[in-house]
Amino acid sequence: MTTRSILFLCTGNACRSQMAEGFARAILPSDWRVYSAGTIAAGVHPLTVEAMKEIGIDISNQYSKTVEEIPIDEIECVITLCGSARDRCPVFPRTVMREHWPIEDPIWAVGTDSAMDAFRKTRYEIKQRINELIKRLTS
Repeated sequence: MTTRSILFLCTGNACRSQMAEGFARAILPSDWRVYSAGTIAAGVHPLTVEAMKEIGIDISNQYSKTVEEIPIDEIECVITLCGSARDRCPVFPRTVMREHWPIEDPIWAVGTDSAMDAFRKTRYEIKQRINELIKRLTS
């Protein structure tokens, strides 16, 4: 497969899609165009940045954006990370590869003693899925 551009899409572009973008940028060759966006731009959550920093991936320069800010006509692969984004995802040509990863949003735990654990759990699940996806896309 010759995919060279990928979009990670969720509702707020605050946690899951930001983590996925960070992993993809860290793992994929530099000629790949990697994007994340949301159906709204809620801002990158600080715990998202912290969770990625724990494993050596700096996403502090990433920012929250909407899908309207992405060159969607250039996208070859779209990964939705929540049901809302999947249901509101823009229409892409049939040639665009689409996958849905129903990953729980760790934002539910903000303000609790288990907040960082929730972000770590989400980070781990996204990392596993990214590694599997990259094997398929680069083979």
